[in-house]
Amino acid sequence: MWQETDNKLYRKFQFKNFSEAFAFMTRVAIEAEKMDHHPLWTNVYNTVEVWLSTHDAGDIVTAKDHQLAAKIDTLLPK
Repeated sequence: MWQETDNKLYRKFQFKNFSEAFAFMTRVAIEAEKMDHHPLWTNVYNTVEVWLSTHDAGDIVTAKDHQLAAKIDTLLPK
């Protein structure tokens, strides 16, 4: 579940392995590029952490962040 803290939306994702985590990041990257809205994220082995904020709006959470978060949720493996 996404959490709003420190003017950012945050979510931690865990996958079976590094390949699955990296594939997820690739899918997110494609959608983020389409939206011209790029996350701050980290990846260590099977864990991906994502922080969303709108830099153009002063690094606060905006509708654009909520839209990308909703899109990211649809990209999770079934």
